[in-house]
Amino acid sequence: MSQLPNIIAYQGVEGAYSHLSCRHVYPNMTARACGSFVDAMFMVERGEAKLAMIPMENSTAGRVEEIYRLMPKTQLHIIGEHYEPVNHCLLGLKGTDISQLKTISSHPQALAQCHDNIRHLGLEEIAGLDTAGSAFELSQNPEPTHASIASSLAAELYNLDVLQENFQDVDGNTTRFLILSKEQGMPALETEKTYITSLMFTVRNIPAALYKALGGFATNGINMVKLESYMGSGATKGTSFHLDVEGHPDERFMRYALQELDFFTKEVRNLGTYEAHPFRAENRPLPE
Repeated sequence: MSQLPNIIAYQGVEGAYSHLSCRHVYPNMTARACGSFVDAMFMVERGEAKLAMIPMENSTAGRVEEIYRLMPKTQLHIIGEHYEPVNHCLLGLKGTDISQLKTISSHPQALAQCHDNIRHLGLEEIAGLDTAGSAFELSQNPEPTHASIASSLAAELYNLDVLQENFQDVDGNTTRFLILSKEQGMPALETEKTYITSLMFTVRNIPAALYKALGGFATNGINMVKLESYMGSGATKGTSFHLDVEGHPDERFMRYALQELDFFTKEVRNLGTYEAHPFRAENRPLPE
């Protein structure tokens, strides 16, 4: 991986939350904006970037369904995860006062997440393609009565004022990102650490196939933290699944569970094993 360009690719424009995540996790890498998830992922696939920062799910908006369909089309590996708090900022031109504002623009999801605050200010909403893009447009078309909702990084890049931080109605909105690499980078097992293993698999055409495939994790005490179904390119060939479990393939009980999964599936692919992000432990539900 050392021979690859020191670039981390992301989808969006400069100042997007994906860009902010790149800065937080890999401040010494050059973050490269891409027009789509496909472009970002295949930059890594072609060796034009070392890594990609790709959103997998958001605590408010749910999963990014497109990623499940794209992953099987690549040979990329997950080498890490990152949880980025979404802090929506109310942005305006330099010297603007909130009392001057009449209109506001951003991605529809951001507008929805700030709806109560927008209504309180009596602003007219204008939907845009993304958050950072709305900040860029404001910088290019300066209008003192117009504001945008975007990140603090967007304010920095486009020379805008942060009129109000934490503009969202409810705190706690968080996006989980996957860090993708062309090389596997399997970490050595350290017993004091918690690992996540991400798997893709398609079950065999037998009764209760999914129940049987997952049974090995239950009987071996392996915690399943995520299970998503998605239709692959051959929709009539059966449903595929994405599974995240707490465990490392070198652990004895994890090996037993993976053997049982392999027996009841047509194909299994280990997308990657990586250290669990601290956010998981900080937000683990208390036992009942």
